[in-house]
Amino acid sequence: MPRTLGLIGSGLIGSSLARLAIAAGLEIVLSNSRSPETLADLVADLGEHARAATPAQAAHAADLVVAAIPLKAYHHLPAQALAGKTVLDPSNYYPERDGHLPALDTGDLTSSALLQRHLKASRVVKAFNTITPHQLITLARPAGASDRSALPIAGDHPAAKAEAADLLDLLGYDTLDIGPLTDSWRIEPNTPAYIQPYLGEVPAMNVEDFLRWTFQTPGQPVPRTQLHKLVETAVRLPAGEARLPHDD
Repeated sequence: MPRTLGLIGSGLIGSSLARLAIAAGLEIVLSNSRSPETLADLVADLGEHARAATPAQAAHAADLVVAAIPLKAYHHLPAQALAGKTVLDPSNYYPERDGHLPALDTGDLTSSALLQRHLKASRVVKAFNTITPHQLITLARPAGASDRSALPIAGDHPAAKAEAADLLDLLGYDTLDIGPLTDSWRIEPNTPAYIQPYLGEVPAMNVEDFLRWTFQTPGQPVPRTQLHKLVETAVRLPAGEARLPHDD
């Protein structure tokens, strides 16, 4: 079980994970692409169990690391500092934001496999990419709760996936292991398990209104059995614009 969680990227997903982790008794080391000083307000809000650092310092200090960054910035992750670490990847590929990446457009690689190729000495696990930041907090439940949700993971290293599952359990979620990184397309944008099940019926709206709306709805539970059925119905399509926006 991790004692210290490192976060590279402290946006909405990173901040939500930090709050859940602190509530679960973990220490948090936050970082971003700017400087530790820019995280002073967030650290103060999170309290004494959080501190700011550089990405490399967060990687070194953590038992487990979350790379909560836009996919287009993956090559900035400190590969040397992350060597030997399990790295959880909540990123998603949005060509309109990340630019077109040929290996992803053709389906030769999944986004997490691309990250694993960059972090050759790390163990990448796809996790936390199918749920919006607010619902990540509002749907968390203690173990055994009748309305506990499950989140999917994918990875090539069984021990790393076990670490990820332990963290999910600590934060309030069951886990559905969908297989290796080559299968992580099943939980990428434009698939049945992506975002909408945790939100319910989503009104038609633009990106800005959608993000505001997600912070006004508690979401709805997605148990493991339902999630498994959704993952199994996924059909691989050419990469394109995500039908629903999701901040990484």
